[in-house]
Amino acid sequence: MSDNLCMALRSGPLVVVAAAVLWGTAGTAGAVAAADPVPLAAARLVLGGAVLASVAAFTRSRRANPQVAARGRGVVPWGQVLAAGAVAGYQLCFFAAVQRTGVAIGTVVAIGSGPVFTGLLSWLIGREPPSRRWTFATAAAIAGCAVLVWGGVSGGVTGGADPWGIALALFGGLLYAFYAVVASQAIGRGTESAIVMGVLFGGAAVVMLPVLLVTGAGWLAHPRGLLATLYLGCATTALAYLLYGRGLRTTPVATAATLALAEPAVAALLGLVVLHEHLSPLSWGGLALLGLSLAVVALPGGTASGPAERVPARLGSVP
Repeated sequence: MSDNLCMALRSGPLVVVAAAVLWGTAGTAGAVAAADPVPLAAARLVLGGAVLASVAAFTRSRRANPQVAARGRGVVPWGQVLAAGAVAGYQLCFFAAVQRTGVAIGTVVAIGSGPVFTGLLSWLIGREPPSRRWTFATAAAIAGCAVLVWGGVSGGVTGGADPWGIALALFGGLLYAFYAVVASQAIGRGTESAIVMGVLFGGAAVVMLPVLLVTGAGWLAHPRGLLATLYLGCATTALAYLLYGRGLRTTPVATAATLALAEPAVAALLGLVVLHEHLSPLSWGGLALLGLSLAVVALPGGTASGPAERVPARLGSVP
């Protein structure tokens, strides 16, 4: 059993899917919190970023070579600083888009455009085009995501197709792609994945703290709100992004972004089981298409570009 677990932890696609599963539980946990989405997202990011920053500091202090640790201490590339802002910006763009154009359209455009932008950015940076397999599987996965979301909405749309709302959702997808590619590049150069995630989300926590204070945090005094926030921050943010960072060691970032589309599938299934929601036959079809597409991407040889094992084995393990 332990050998199987170790093999799973060394499989980049499986670890990325595990992170997506945790992300998919966020909606159910948020429903328990009974808080407005913006302060809840801010609290989640502040707590999760603080945990990731602490893990990064611990990982840096445990490095085997003190000279390497001393040389890297206090030096944060500007790309990672901008990526930290992108982490916070994605949250704000997503909720602003949902407010303007509805949950269905905002979610599909923001989440669905992420893998596309990630593949394009990876192509521009890595100079290697995506494979046909990744392209077709990603297109099918996005289509499945769209059908899953729209199929469960009466009339297909919950809000108007506001152009500014769609633009915000697209910009959010671009921000997600940017910080995912920056993280992948830093990990590929040999930086510990835990440290990269600590820098990105620790910085985002600093940005989102004023948002939390302005929008109000009184709901955290209630047990339901506090417990939900603890789960959202520690599990769906800190643990999920530690897993995601580990997965980026051996999985091309474009492939990882496509596999992350497992998130809406998990959210739909949890809504069905826990919240007693109903899925239409069309939504079940979208769920099946999404699952099949993700399986195609996760299979060996389904990477976006370049060899999968592209990160040096000298990287230590994430605690």
